[in-house]
Amino acid sequence: MSTEYYTFGPYKIDAKDVFYTTPLSFAMVNLRPAVTVHVLIVSKREVKRFVDLAADETIDLWLTAQKVGRQLESYHKASSLTFNIQDGPQAGQTVPHVHIHILPRKTGDFENNDDIYDLLNAKEKELKHKLDLEKERKDRNPEERAQEAEVYRSFFL
Repeated sequence: MSTEYYTFGPYKIDAKDVFYTTPLSFAMVNLRPAVTVHVLIVSKREVKRFVDLAADETIDLWLTAQKVGRQLESYHKASSLTFNIQDGPQAGQTVPHVHIHILPRKTGDFENNDDIYDLLNAKEKELKHKLDLEKERKDRNPEERAQEAEVYRSFFL
């Protein structure tokens, strides 16, 4: 069992779920993805709000998102990417640690393109009437996450 982990707000993320790191950021697979492919880019320093990042952290976070996004879009044969930051609780941020959501997108993945934001921002109780969350957004087990991270890790060797 791995004892190496990364900090994501109050959570400890197993290193097996992390597939790319820089001195200031890391990329990880999502425990409960909103769509089939949904990863997070996280600042290594625990900072609650985007405005509190230092300039070098901001640059690194976005350059990491760009690099990871490019690889995911190509690998998953997507045509677009959604990058999203929920900055503060009223913006839908549920983990108080700056992170960017990256979701590769394909034609027709949502009937209305902006529904992706409703999915990212909605609390589970409010969304339950729109989606069958027990079916659509289940927590993935450690093996599933580690397997996905291993595939993505190979992009950056």
